[in-house]
Amino acid sequence: MQLRLKIFLLSIVPMSLALGSVILTVRHQTLKLARQERDLVESTYLASREAELRAYVKLAQSSIAPLVKDVSTPGRQAEAMAILARLEYGKDGYFFVYDMDGNNLMHPRQPELVGKNLRNLKDPFGDSPIQNLLAATRNGGGIVRYYWEKPSSHQVAFKLGYVEPVLPWGWMLGTGLYLDDIEQALKSIDAQAQLNIRETQVRMYAIAIVSIILIGLAGLALNISDNKESSAKLRHLAQRVVHSQEEERVRVARELHDGIVQVLVSSKFFLETAQLQLENRLEGLKGQLPPVQIISPLKRGLERLSEALIEVRRISHALRPALLDDFGLGPAIEVLTNEVREQCSFNLRFATSGEPCALPLSQSTALFRISQETLTNAKLHSGAANVLVELIYHRRHVSLSIKDDGKGFDVRQIQTDHKSGIGLRNMRERMEGLGGTLKIYSDGKGTQVHASLKTSPEHLHLKKQDYARDDSPHPGG
Repeated sequence: MQLRLKIFLLSIVPMSLALGSVILTVRHQTLKLARQERDLVESTYLASREAELRAYVKLAQSSIAPLVKDVSTPGRQAEAMAILARLEYGKDGYFFVYDMDGNNLMHPRQPELVGKNLRNLKDPFGDSPIQNLLAATRNGGGIVRYYWEKPSSHQVAFKLGYVEPVLPWGWMLGTGLYLDDIEQALKSIDAQAQLNIRETQVRMYAIAIVSIILIGLAGLALNISDNKESSAKLRHLAQRVVHSQEEERVRVARELHDGIVQVLVSSKFFLETAQLQLENRLEGLKGQLPPVQIISPLKRGLERLSEALIEVRRISHALRPALLDDFGLGPAIEVLTNEVREQCSFNLRFATSGEPCALPLSQSTALFRISQETLTNAKLHSGAANVLVELIYHRRHVSLSIKDDGKGFDVRQIQTDHKSGIGLRNMRERMEGLGGTLKIYSDGKGTQVHASLKTSPEHLHLKKQDYARDDSPHPGG
């Protein structure tokens, strides 16, 4: 795993864990606050309803109090129950009366219950609401929570009741409020809490995603910056390698020219002098020794020495052509094509167009080396019948195109094969080191190598010798 990826993961993972912890904490705290709010609303609501029920029962007690005091007059209980039956509040607010044995004496909303003993009545959960109401009444009255059928919906609902005794008549007077409205309010609070949690989670997820994207973009920017810096370093290194190669070529060419070539030339001179002297002496020894047996090996040796001298000069010229330094890129490539034409069988043409301009020595050298490598490949591998070399000077750049009609090759395979295609990689590295481009097209109909280098405007106004000048002696001769 790359160091940059490790750093990226080390920044993303802790942040993701931290955001996850924050989200869980916020969710927990939101649920806790929602429960507290629910409990507070429920307790406040019940307290207000309990006070309201007490007030209603006190009002009912005061409305029948004169009748309760007048126990001597017959029919006062019936008159009192009639008054209580008319007392209503809200949609399902009414009063009910039971005796202490559990017999229903008055129920304005469920008259079918009047006269029935409901002491042992059970609710759907197995509890006895009337017994609980009677127990609270015997203790002087109080709040009782139970389930009872709601008159408006005919559904069993949770009810909050309040009862008080009417002692002179042995009654249980009570009323109640159904709590389905508070259940709706509590459900609304729970739903709002869940909505708040979801919205908070969405915001937190959005923040997390944005943060991860920002970190990713920062890492990408850093990666791009590092890649640019690495590319710049590689180009600089490639330039140094190419420069070192050219310096070494110049040194080797100089050594060949000043060393081996001079030795071969002097050796040839001495051998030719010896040959001339030997021929003069053999003129006076005619008939004693056939001259051919003595002169012929010496001539063959001189011929081989001349061939060696020519080969060394050719190698020296190929390592660093003096023509490139003295006359520029165009003439050097033209001489190169003439030399290759003499060595191969295909039709080789060279053409140049545009206004020639002086190029920096590094650029002219790179294009010349590409010409050498491409023509060598065409000679050895292409099997072409025609090869065209074009050197074109544009206003802002110079381009070199070499095209043949040979059998071509698989460019992708050559580029990915580290054991072959070294020459192509060297050409590409040369161009990339100088900020140029190298494009290679190849198929069954032939191959084309296109190299292009930008030229600065000031290059057009400088003298050629400012670029071709070399402080070291030029090999050649």
